[in-house]
Amino acid sequence: MKYIVIKCGGSVLENLPKSFYKDVIALQQTGEWTPIIVHGGGPLINKLLKSLNVETTFVNGLRVTNNEVLDIVEMVLSGTVNKQVVRNIIEAGGSSFGVSGVDGSLLKAIPTSNESLGFVGEVVEVNTSVIESIVNQGHIPIISPVGIGADGQRYNINGDVAASAVAKALGANLCFISDIPGILVEKSGEKSKLDIVTKSTVEELIENKTIYGGMIPKVKAAIDGLVHKIPEVGIIDGFTKNSLIDYVNGKNIGTKIVLDEELVK
Repeated sequence: MKYIVIKCGGSVLENLPKSFYKDVIALQQTGEWTPIIVHGGGPLINKLLKSLNVETTFVNGLRVTNNEVLDIVEMVLSGTVNKQVVRNIIEAGGSSFGVSGVDGSLLKAIPTSNESLGFVGEVVEVNTSVIESIVNQGHIPIISPVGIGADGQRYNINGDVAASAVAKALGANLCFISDIPGILVEKSGEKSKLDIVTKSTVEELIENKTIYGGMIPKVKAAIDGLVHKIPEVGIIDGFTKNSLIDYVNGKNIGTKIVLDEELVK
């Protein structure tokens, strides 16, 4: 049995087809894979912040988070979005259990080194026993990326960073679900997908702004995971039927991110 951490961003979650959730359930039913979903919720957070006239800004794709923003982030992520994903799995015929990174100190966190981000955290430890307990009861874990400090302080954790941390702790494969086929580059006015990309190429693509905004923490989390022995990281299109199944079966789906030395092998 192998763990696979599936990260779904908020913009993708709003429109994912039922077939995606059926694929997640099908993975679990093979007995070979144990899926875990880590989700975001950016668009819904933005919508609620706007309706409440709370200003928010971003630095390199990460939301600057004060206490007022943090209350809304937790409400949306651990409440509305988390339970929606749980319901979607149930509706598709599966069983799931939603949990926040705060619950059972699942995601133990400290503040990021960038103090200007406020209560944005990085994960220093994952309490894997919480995940294992949910899995052993036959449920698919659905994790909201809100972390908790040793002093009880909550932290907004970027969903990609949280997913990478969970995958590292479990030695799991990591798969980012996107609404595009993978990392795209433009050549002669046409966009094409990169089937495989190395750490150094990713750094070049960030430098020349081919990779920008919310994709930056995604690929950085992927590389950090690989450095810490995550077996494999991929970015795939969740809107294509069977894409998740095809990906775990080794078909040429999405973009696979590897360390430079792996490509040389």
